[in-house]
Amino acid sequence: MGDQKLKILFLCTGNACRSQMAEGWTRHLKNDVIDVFSAGVETHGVDPKAVAVMKESGVDISGHRSKHVSEFQDKKMDVVITVCDQAKESCPFFPLAGKKVHQGFADPPALAKDLAQKGGDENVQLDCYRKVRDEIRAFVEKLPDNVLS
Repeated sequence: MGDQKLKILFLCTGNACRSQMAEGWTRHLKNDVIDVFSAGVETHGVDPKAVAVMKESGVDISGHRSKHVSEFQDKKMDVVITVCDQAKESCPFFPLAGKKVHQGFADPPALAKDLAQKGGDENVQLDCYRKVRDEIRAFVEKLPDNVLS
């Protein structure tokens, strides 16, 4: 590979939360070795709570936009990483992808909605996002070794 950066695409259902966090962490922690992108099999807009909890950790994803996977169909990717089970099941074929990896994370919006229905306040709901944010960071810290082996 020489000094060319590894190209990684994080894929989620709506490119609103988990894949956005993964893109943000990868830019923040691995920008010297990885060109990172994120997309969804649908586009739901970037989740404001994901933006908020990433900002708490010093990573600004407020300028991100929700992108559809079709934008990347004809681009060469070394690794496509699905970060939710639904994206794994509905992941389109990437003819130019070197490898497909699945690393599922819980869905913060669904967890937060469940907690809200049980009377959980905003901070309790944000804790769902913080937990997943930290799990994604731990995964990204091990890149690229954890997806190339």
